[in-house]
Amino acid sequence: MIIDSLLDTDLYKLTMMQAVLHNAPAANVEYRFLNRTSEVDLRPYLDEINHEIDHLCELRFTKKELNYLQTLRFFKSEYLEFLRIFQLNRDFIKVTAGAENLEIAIKGPWLHTIMFEIPVLAIVSEIYFRNFNKHVGRERLQEKIQIIKSARLGNRFHFADFGTRRRFSRAWQGELLQLLLAEIPQHITGTSNLYYANKFDIKPMGTMAHEYFQAYQALGPRLVDSQKAALESWANEYRGDLGIALSDTYGIEVFLRDFDLYFCKLFDGVRHDSGDPFVWGEKVLEHYSKMRIDAHTKTLAFSDALTINLAIKLFEHFNDRTNIGFGIGTNLTNDVGYSPLNIVIKMVRCNDQAVAKISDEPRKAICDDPSYLTYLKHVFKISV
Repeated sequence: MIIDSLLDTDLYKLTMMQAVLHNAPAANVEYRFLNRTSEVDLRPYLDEINHEIDHLCELRFTKKELNYLQTLRFFKSEYLEFLRIFQLNRDFIKVTAGAENLEIAIKGPWLHTIMFEIPVLAIVSEIYFRNFNKHVGRERLQEKIQIIKSARLGNRFHFADFGTRRRFSRAWQGELLQLLLAEIPQHITGTSNLYYANKFDIKPMGTMAHEYFQAYQALGPRLVDSQKAALESWANEYRGDLGIALSDTYGIEVFLRDFDLYFCKLFDGVRHDSGDPFVWGEKVLEHYSKMRIDAHTKTLAFSDALTINLAIKLFEHFNDRTNIGFGIGTNLTNDVGYSPLNIVIKMVRCNDQAVAKISDEPRKAICDDPSYLTYLKHVFKISV
């Protein structure tokens, strides 16, 4: 089977899940699947996908896996006890053949549905790519390794594998991590995937995702304060750990308005996930300067559609002014000679209220209620 462990997911799913347990255990949400590669019809794979999800919903965390999670100091004992009895509920996810393409709907308690996204996307991607047995991933990976070696970047150039959700296959993700760790251990600092972080004894990477901010549109005190409420609850949950804040749920301008001196000091840095990364980085550094924060004590983390070449350019541009980190996803785990699928699963409702992600890249915006999106933009004074 494609997923054989509940650890085969991104760290930020478990970190958000712990925050949900402590801050919004009664919240109910809806997620929707979106295939942005619209020319690829995934409906022929419906039965295979459902079979894999049936298996996914039979999995439980093993004692050995829980012992590993216990070594991560930010996970609390009551949360680990909850994971001991946790199991994904098959009733909360429906996969059907829609009029135009595959449809996946996830609906239920946030606490019990948050873990579906990453393994389900990995299942869809791997089932599709089973039709493409021969690939040139090893050759392309060696090219990336040689680019890094020849660039002579020093020991400050670090990147992590962020490619679980749209990987070519589970086996290929493991193989490429092994090769990277053997060839350039000083540059590959970790992975978002908990299964491989445990297997290869490397650092698991990640903090929060857009859904955390989206949910606070329904959970927060006032809509205009929802981003600040989400940041505040995160800081209270982790008390100094996991201190990289995601910046683009409402766009960087709105984020920086909310990211005042208090949050600048409280968080270790900021993550980029949409829009021009050079423009974004300059805006964040200018903001730190206005707040009289030494940017050398902070981190800019880039994770949007990165390639090795783009990461090197960003490193060379910002390296002397701040700390830099990179999370490279699909271009690492699914650059094998075929076009990867552009598939996502995003939250669209919380407690029966529409929620939205606006983003710095219009094509990445998510909302199924146009009137709510208009209202949200008005509240946050977003013109586009």
